[in-house]
Amino acid sequence: MPNQTVFNTSSMPLFTSMTNTYTNPGVGSSAAQAAASAGVGFRLTTASVSVGGSQNLLLQITNPAASGKNIYLIDISGGTTAAATINVYSGGTIAGGTTPVPVNTRLGTATASVVTTRQLSGTLGGTPTTFLTTFVTAGAYLLVFDGGLIVPANQVLTVSLGVGALNGSINLQWWEL
Repeated sequence: MPNQTVFNTSSMPLFTSMTNTYTNPGVGSSAAQAAASAGVGFRLTTASVSVGGSQNLLLQITNPAASGKNIYLIDISGGTTAAATINVYSGGTIAGGTTPVPVNTRLGTATASVVTTRQLSGTLGGTPTTFLTTFVTAGAYLLVFDGGLIVPANQVLTVSLGVGALNGSINLQWWEL
């Protein structure tokens, strides 16, 4: 058969066509998507708040000692109408303020977050430990952790935006396991 071509083409008897043998396609997803699908993802927002001249916008979550869960922070986002400093603290005390309610990222799910919350335009008390500080200009900001910041039981995470006269917001997103 020296006169035959060595290449297999569709006009020859040995032609085969490879097909996808998977019955279901593989889909990759992020940890945030998996948490939302499982009903263990949460978001918390201050909404847009007007902050006074020598004040900070403060948002705090506390993981209670008896929760039996860890809080895995996905991101901190928000916006500001003026240049500001964002500080992230371990600990701190917020006296007064409001207690915003975290929303499950699987809308319609009745599962509630284990954290307790506190929001205030004011000054952070106690003896917090600063572990992240960054400056932002007017506009939106986003700090991504992808679960790399963990708040275990009996620990507090506080985020501060300020100091100074501005309109701003802080949003936290996390999952709980």
